[in-house]
Amino acid sequence: MLFFRRLYCIFTQNTRTMSTFEALSFDNLALKLLPIDPEKDNFARQVPGACFSLVMPEKVENPKMVAYSPSAMRLLDLDDSQMRREDAAEYFGGNKLLPGSKPAAHCYCGHQFGYFSGQLGDGAAMYLGEVVNKAGDRWEIQVKGAGPTPYSRQSDGRKVLRSTIREFLCSEAMHHLGIATTRAGTCVTSDTRVVRDIFYNGNPIQERCSVVLRIAPTFFRFGSFEIVRGTSADTGRKGPSEGNEQLLRQMLDYCIKNFYPEIWSAHQDSKEDLYFEFWREVTRRTARLVADWQCVGWCHGVLNTDNMSIMGITIDYGPFGFQDRYKPDFICNASDDGGRYTYQKQPEICKWNCKKLAEAMRMVLPAARTEPNLHQIFDEAYQDGYTSKMRMKFGLMKSIPEDKDLVESFFQTMEKTGADFTNSFRCLSGIPLPSSSDFVKRFEDVKDYLLTQCCTAEELKKEYKPRMDPRQLQMFLQLMQTNPGVVSALGPRFAAISQELERMEKMELLESLTDESKLTDDRKSWEEWFTKYTDRLRLEEEGCSDLDLLNSERVKVMNQTNPKYILRNYIAQNAIDTAEKGDYSEVRRVLRLLENPYEESVNLSDLSISYAQTVTDADEQMSGASSFNVDAGHVRASCSYDSRPPEWALALRVT
Repeated sequence: MLFFRRLYCIFTQNTRTMSTFEALSFDNLALKLLPIDPEKDNFARQVPGACFSLVMPEKVENPKMVAYSPSAMRLLDLDDSQMRREDAAEYFGGNKLLPGSKPAAHCYCGHQFGYFSGQLGDGAAMYLGEVVNKAGDRWEIQVKGAGPTPYSRQSDGRKVLRSTIREFLCSEAMHHLGIATTRAGTCVTSDTRVVRDIFYNGNPIQERCSVVLRIAPTFFRFGSFEIVRGTSADTGRKGPSEGNEQLLRQMLDYCIKNFYPEIWSAHQDSKEDLYFEFWREVTRRTARLVADWQCVGWCHGVLNTDNMSIMGITIDYGPFGFQDRYKPDFICNASDDGGRYTYQKQPEICKWNCKKLAEAMRMVLPAARTEPNLHQIFDEAYQDGYTSKMRMKFGLMKSIPEDKDLVESFFQTMEKTGADFTNSFRCLSGIPLPSSSDFVKRFEDVKDYLLTQCCTAEELKKEYKPRMDPRQLQMFLQLMQTNPGVVSALGPRFAAISQELERMEKMELLESLTDESKLTDDRKSWEEWFTKYTDRLRLEEEGCSDLDLLNSERVKVMNQTNPKYILRNYIAQNAIDTAEKGDYSEVRRVLRLLENPYEESVNLSDLSISYAQTVTDADEQMSGASSFNVDAGHVRASCSYDSRPPEWALALRVT
C-alpha cells in the first residue's frame, strides 16, 4: 500500500501543472479567522487577546541559495525552473515578498524544562501565509531567521548558517525516514553578519545571517493554547491572555475544523466531546511520533510544550541528535545539564506535555475527562507503534510475547559494548534464516562486522572523563555536606553534580580496560545475544514452504526500516564547515544522501547543474556517496557517510 501511495504521489507531482513565485495561490486562513494584535509597530511586548502580530522580514545583504529540497518545494507547485531563478534567494531570504503573502508572528507560551515560562512566541520565525496548491492541499510556510518580532525579547530574530543547515538537513532527513515532520524548502545565507557566542563562554564570533523556509499544515503547538493559562505557582508567570475562554474556544474550533475535520463532523454538536476527541487524537499522534523517534535513535533535545505540534509532527529543530554509540541516557543538548530530555526519557516527557495540553484546555475540558485516560491513551499508541516497528527492524514476521525480551536484550548488548545504533540494526538483514545454506558464513560475517561497530576502550574512557572543574566540584560537595538543604536550591545543577560523580566512579572501573580485553568481552556479549536471535529466527521458519521467499521478504522489510544513512553530527558539521567557506556542494550532497536513507548506494554525480550559482570545482568532482573528506580544524581524513564518527567528532557539542 505504501509503495502505491508513493507512486501516486510521484505521478500527481509529475503531471500537475507547476506554478511560479508570482502565481502562488495564497489563502491566509489563520489571519482571517483568528485575532490579530492591533499594535502595528514591531517592538518586544506582551500581546494579550491575539494569536498573531503582523511583522515584516528584515532584508539581508547579498542572499545566496545554499540548497533547496525539490520534493518539499513541489508541495507548493514550485519546480526546479523556479528554484534556479536568480531571485529565488531574494524571496526565501526575506528580501522580497511573495505576492499574496502576509507576514506575521505567532503568539504562544510554553513549559520550558518543566517550568511555565509565560509568553514566548515566534521570536525568529515568521508566518508568510498559506499556499493552496493545485491538488487542493493547504501548506503554511514560514521563514526562520528573517529578523525580530514582538516575541524576540532581547534577541535579534536572526539565525546563522550552522543552525540553519542543521534544521534544513534534518527536516528532510526525518521526512525521508518516514517520520512525521515539518519540511524544509530552502536554506539561504547572506553577507549580513551577527555576533554569536556559540557556547556562552565569552568567545563571540561573527556569523552569516541565514534563513530556512519551513513548510507544514500548521505550526500551531501545545503552547499556542497556553496563552490563556493563569499564574504559575512555581514561576509567577502567566499567559498574556490569561483566562480568555472565548479565545481558547476560537483557537480550538479553528484547529479542529481545519486540521481534524473528521472529529469536527462527528462531534461539533457537543463541544466537550469535540475537545476531548481532539486532545485524544493529538495524544495518540504524539505517542506514535515519539515511538518513531526511539526506533531510529533520534533525540529532539528541547521537548518543551512550545516545541510540540498539534499535528503530531516533529517541529523546531535545535540541538537535536541521532545516536552514534547507543546510550539510553544520551543527551544531545549540551545545555541540558539535568538530563531532562535524554533519549530514554522522551516518551514520558511527551506524555507529560500532553498532560500540560489538557491543563491548558481546562476551561472547556474538565480534568475528569483527561486525567484518568492519559496513560492508557498514550501508552497504548506508543507501544503499538514501537512494537510493530521493532518487529520490522528485526525481521520478525510473526508476533510472540517473548519478542519484547529479545529487543530489550539487544539494546542492553549495544549499551554494554558501546555499539553504533544505526549500523547495528542495519547489519541484521545480512543474517538469513538458520536453515539457509549460507547461514553460518553470513552469520560470522555479520558478527565480525558488528564487533567493528563497538567503541574502543579509549573512546569509552573519554566518555567518562570529568567535565566539571575539580575545584568547582569539590566546592559543591563541601557545601552539600555542611548545608544539605542547598540540594533543593541547586535544582538541575544537582543532577549535573550527581552525573559527574557517576562518571568518576565509572572512570575508576575502566582504568585497567584495554582494547584486547574489551574485544573479548564484546564478542562474548554478542554471541550470547545472537544465540537468542537465532532461536527466534527458527520460529519464523516453522510452517514455511519457501525459505528463499521468506528470506527475501524479511530483508526487504528490514532494509526499508533500518536506515543506512542518517544525519550524524560529524556529517552535518563537515557540511557546515565547507559551507562557511562558501562551498555549498557538501550540503547538497548530504541532502541527496538523506533523501535516500535506505538505499545501499546513492548517485550524487548530477548535482553540479542544480543551482543558479557558479558551479564550483568541488561540484564538478562529485562522483559517489562512499566517502568524503573532513577538515573541521582537524587532521584531514577520509570518512564514510555510513561509518561510526571519527575520533575528532566525539568532542562535538550542540547547544
